[in-house]
Amino acid sequence: MKEKIAVIFDMDGVICHTNPYHSRAFREFFSRRDLAPTDEEFAQHMFGKSNSYILSHFLKRVVEGEELLQLEDEKESLFREIYEPYIEPITGIVAFIEDLKSNGTQIGVATSAPYANLELILSKVQIKEYLGSILASEHVKKHKPDPEVYLTSARNLGVSPDQCVVFEDSFSGVSAGLNAGMRVVGVLSSHSKDELPTCKLYVEDYTEMSFEKIKALF
Repeated sequence: MKEKIAVIFDMDGVICHTNPYHSRAFREFFSRRDLAPTDEEFAQHMFGKSNSYILSHFLKRVVEGEELLQLEDEKESLFREIYEPYIEPITGIVAFIEDLKSNGTQIGVATSAPYANLELILSKVQIKEYLGSILASEHVKKHKPDPEVYLTSARNLGVSPDQCVVFEDSFSGVSAGLNAGMRVVGVLSSHSKDELPTCKLYVEDYTEMSFEKIKALF
């Protein structure tokens, strides 16, 4: 029997180019509080980070518990409102996922974003039927770069970490995949190669990706 392979996708910056819209939502959120972070601060302290980290960093105090839930809900609701008219998958990803599935690949999504964001995107990007595991921020205790979300995905998909390929676009996300003992492909939607830990492969989009290319990583 041929070896099983699983491919696990992050969501923001990997399935869709959401980061510019997260920036817009955070700018609106912070401007309501008379704060104006720079682009550099956003690049360093927002992309790939959990909301608890982002809010604590920019509000300059620990944000946790009930307050975190309320502030997170406010910001993510803003994001969904701003982003909904613009949802579009990164070029080639749907055809790539169909190719993976037709070759017997197990497929999952593992995001640090709330499930409501994932639900919104999956309502417009037709890949849900191919997914054997769907994990969002509510489903884990530790956020990336901790490997929990990827190790749990592997268990859900019935594979071991060394059978998995992760697609990630952020430093903490790539680190999470590597910490899980998985092969990682860097998606260069938010960062350059130099800004990410070393990956097996780098892609701008999915036009050149195929099951054969994934198989070649093993």
